Amino acid sequence: NEHKNEFKNPEETRTLNYVVFNAAPSKADSAVVKEQIDKLMDGLKTSKNDSLFVAINAATPAPLVYQKKGQLEPALDSVMFNAAPGFVYGPYLSNGAYKIAKLINAEVGPDSVKARHILINPTAAGGVDKALAKADSLRKLIQGGKDFAELAKTNSVDGSAAKGGELGTFARGAMVPVFEDAVFTGKKGDLKIVTSQFGVHLIQIEDQKGSSKVVKVAIVDKPLTPSSKTQSAAYAQAQAFLGKTSGASFAQEVKAEKLKQMTADDVNANASTINGLESARDVVKWAYGAKTGDVSNQVFELGTQYVVAQLEAIKPKGILAMDLIKKQIEPAVRNQVKAKKLEDKFNAVKEATDLNRIAAAVGGKVTPVQNVVFANPIIPGVDQENKVIGSIFGSPLHKVSKPVEGQSGVYVFAVDSFNNPPAMTNAAKDRQQIAQATLQRVDGDVFNVLKDKANVKDYRAKFF
Repeated sequence: NEHKNEFKNPEETRTLNYVVFNAAPSKADSAVVKEQIDKLMDGLKTSKNDSLFVAINAATPAPLVYQKKGQLEPALDSVMFNAAPGFVYGPYLSNGAYKIAKLINAEVGPDSVKARHILINPTAAGGVDKALAKADSLRKLIQGGKDFAELAKTNSVDGSAAKGGELGTFARGAMVPVFEDAVFTGKKGDLKIVTSQFGVHLIQIEDQKGSSKVVKVAIVDKPLTPSSKTQSAAYAQAQAFLGKTSGASFAQEVKAEKLKQMTADDVNANASTINGLESARDVVKWAYGAKTGDVSNQVFELGTQYVVAQLEAIKPKGILAMDLIKKQIEPAVRNQVKAKKLEDKFNAVKEATDLNRIAAAVGGKVTPVQNVVFANPIIPGVDQENKVIGSIFGSPLHKVSKPVEGQSGVYVFAVDSFNNPPAMTNAAKDRQQIAQATLQRVDGDVFNVLKDKANVKDYRAKFF
């Protein structure tokens, strides 16, 4: 009863056991994809429009932008920086896909750029053409001597407008590809107009720093996916397992077939994900209509995963019964029993004033610990020990303490010295930060208390 509120369930939850049958691509599936990518090699080599070739043939088309060494995936990084434009590499296997890559160009470019821009919303301007015309008019005004910053404040719809359109200094990869290409391929002082998904940009390149070799690489990828034959085989295996199981035999069948049983604890009614599953909403909905011990009446198809589940436990809202938390508290109970035995050993030599003598009597050792901080209650090399650290800071100097039960053992200590912290240099700011952190925590706690007291019932799970 002393710790019962530590096991108060804020809402009803479920504990599930489940087995996953993955339809991983077979060697035959891999060979089919390899053949597909092989057929694209010649096309990529002779392509006159690499961007279009990638858009048509890649599973995940990526914009063609210049990249520094270290930005390409490892398989390409060293190869492309030592090749001539037109070189095609591959096929190679990376991140579950076969890929081929072509070096389009290599040049030396800046490492970072400082720029500002004016963003025009095409919808507000009456269309893209009118937005482009407005950007061109603004460019002519700037070229004629008008102040860029003032025009940005009155014409830009971007959040940077208040700062005169300033974007600061940024490296490659910080901006959308079309914007990045404009500022890194241009030169200081250029006024460029580009169109992105955000609108029409009038950009001024204010500065460029650094100089490194960069490459533009086109990549075509084809992911390894299981064929319908492979998926059917995985489904059949899951269906066969389901046919052999019942509530009582689930664990035995898992063991007999040498499968891996996974467990999801404290699953709430609105959950849509479970560890290791792609999308588990159907599994959760089944669990909230099942009884303890039930095995799912179907194989759940979750992408390329086939799942058979068992409802192990229903945890009601409120203080949990002993049978639901027994496994959870067993380690703590064992530690408590061990701690009591250790305390008895310490108390047998409680008159001792020398830590070495006490350590010899209980089979422990004396370990010097330095720089213990109250705000960071960790004993170096051991664990977080809130109770022990708190006791240390409440103890007098050079006096052997009484036994203190911690998370990792029972401790007896003597404080050698205290070091006073330096005087606070900005107490007002520190108080403000603490107050803000406390206020945020209180806001969340108040909402939870109100929700609990109002006895709110959440029925979303019935409809989604």
